Amino acid sequence: MPDFLDSLQAFQPQRHRVNGLQHLVVFPMYTQNGSSNRLVEAVLIEVIWPEFIAGLEEGEYSNKLFVPIRFLDFTPGYDTNSAVLFPETVAVRETPTFTWGAIFADREAARFRRVLRAAADITSLQLPDDAAGLLEDQELTEETFVMWDLIHDRTHMRGDLPFDPFMIKQRMPYFLYSLEELRCDLTAFRESVKIEKDEDADPEARRHAKLVQYAVIFDRIFRFAITGSRVRNYDGLGGQLLFAWMHQHHVLHWTDSKLSIDWDEAADVVVELGARIEELYWRSIDRPKMAHWLAAYELISGTVTPNPASVWAKGPDALPWPARRAGSPTRCSTTSSHCPCSTRHSKRRCAPSSNPRRALRARPTRARRARQ
Repeated sequence: MPDFLDSLQAFQPQRHRVNGLQHLVVFPMYTQNGSSNRLVEAVLIEVIWPEFIAGLEEGEYSNKLFVPIRFLDFTPGYDTNSAVLFPETVAVRETPTFTWGAIFADREAARFRRVLRAAADITSLQLPDDAAGLLEDQELTEETFVMWDLIHDRTHMRGDLPFDPFMIKQRMPYFLYSLEELRCDLTAFRESVKIEKDEDADPEARRHAKLVQYAVIFDRIFRFAITGSRVRNYDGLGGQLLFAWMHQHHVLHWTDSKLSIDWDEAADVVVELGARIEELYWRSIDRPKMAHWLAAYELISGTVTPNPASVWAKGPDALPWPARRAGSPTRCSTTSSHCPCSTRHSKRRCAPSSNPRRALRARPTRARRARQ
C-alpha cells in the first residue's frame, strides 16, 4: 500500500478558504459509494467561500475544519454519488489527526434541484417563489447548501449528547443515526429561522437562511425518503419522520392527490421536532444506554408507524439483549439477526464488522448526504 502521510499532512485546505481558490488533489484513496480499494484518484476542485459564509463562520458558527468545494474535474473513482473528500480515505502508514473535511456543494445542489423539480411536478406542489428560484440557479443552491452544511457539521459534537456519535465502536440501532443526522439538520433549520428574523444580520445571510429552511424540508421529505436501500436506511427514516411529523401537525397536506405546505406555520412545527430530539438527548445523559435506545424508538414510533413484523415493536421483552463479556464491550453472545446492538452476527456470536466500507456505513459520517 502506498504511503501518502507526509503529503496528506502538508495539504491543509482549511487554512486557505478563499472563494474560487483551486486545488489539484492526487491521492491513493477509496471513495464512498465507489471503490473499497485504494486507487490513485485525482480531483480538481474549487473552494466555495462567499463573504456571508465567512461572516457566519467568524461569528456564532465557527467550523474551522469545514471546506466547501465544487468539482472542476475528476478521475473515474469520483464518477459516483459521493459528495465528500475526506482525509480518512487516503492510504497512510499511520492514522494522523484529521484537520479538515471537504464537501462537494455543487453535487449536493445539482442532486437537490433534480429531485425537487421532479417531486414538485409529480405531487403538484406549488413552490414559493424564492424556493422555485433554487431550481433555476445552481450557484444560489450551492451557497444555500454551504450554509446548511456549515451549521450541520459543527452540531455533531455540540449540545447535550448522551453518546459520541462518531465513535466507530459505538454500535447502535440504525434509528439512532436517523435521529442524530436529523438533529443536526433541524439545528441548521432552527438557526436559519433565527438568522432570517435577525434584522441586524447580513442581508445575504438572511436571504440564504430562508432558502436553507426550504432545502432542509424538501431534501429530507423527498430525496432522503425515496433514495437508497429500503433496509435500515437511517437517512430515509429521518425523512419519513419529518414528513409524518409535519403531516400530523397539520402543516403538510396530501389532499385530492396534491401536496401542499402551510409555510406560515411550518417553521414552528419543524423546530418543535428538533426540540423533542434534543430533549431525548438531554434526558438520556443519565439513562442507561439501552434505556436511551428504547426511548428513541418510542419517540420515532410515536410518529412513524413501525413495520408490523418489527421485533422492536413487540417491546423490550422480545429483544435478545446482548450478554456482555468482561473486557469486550463490543461483542455479545446472541446469534440473532435482530440483536439490538446492531452488529454483524456469525454462528457463534455477534461482532463488529471488519469490512471498512460496512464500518463506515454503520455510523454517521460528517456529511449525511454523502451516501445517496
